[in-house]
Amino acid sequence: MPSAIVIFGAAVRPDGRASPSLRRRTLYGAHAAHEQPADLVFCSGGVGRHGASEASIMAEILLEAGIRPDRLVLDEQSRDTLENVVAAARFIQRNALDGAVICTDRYHVPRVRMMFALLGVRSRPGPLAEGRAGTRLGYWTAMRLRELAAYPYDFAVVLARRATLRRAIRA
Repeated sequence: MPSAIVIFGAAVRPDGRASPSLRRRTLYGAHAAHEQPADLVFCSGGVGRHGASEASIMAEILLEAGIRPDRLVLDEQSRDTLENVVAAARFIQRNALDGAVICTDRYHVPRVRMMFALLGVRSRPGPLAEGRAGTRLGYWTAMRLRELAAYPYDFAVVLARRATLRRAIRA
């Protein structure tokens, strides 16, 4: 049974191009899509401070990487990780897919998997680079520290709102 390859958004640069994180995550998704040709690709990320939506920029990168447009689904409404997870879970539920293949940075995977699990959606990591994937040490350290704070916060939020979030997924 096919899964949804879920690519999590990241910043768009002021000139409208993908940030290194957004490009890296999208290329992880392209790699997964080439490995799993039956899976749909769920690009998640709304409009941030600059340019077009994160999802539309992902779509451009995926098309350049040879992914067929009929495999792409754009979620241009989500503004944060929880909204990304809920939108992806709704898509997976509505299309009777076999869970999520997570395409994001290594430091982000545990929190995303925790949220999917609390909402009853199977997930597994997609292709990931080893280590920091060329990211500057300072940035990587800051992101890991942010995840350390975000994990218990999102755990509490999802647990407290789980019934409401599950209804939203089934709607």
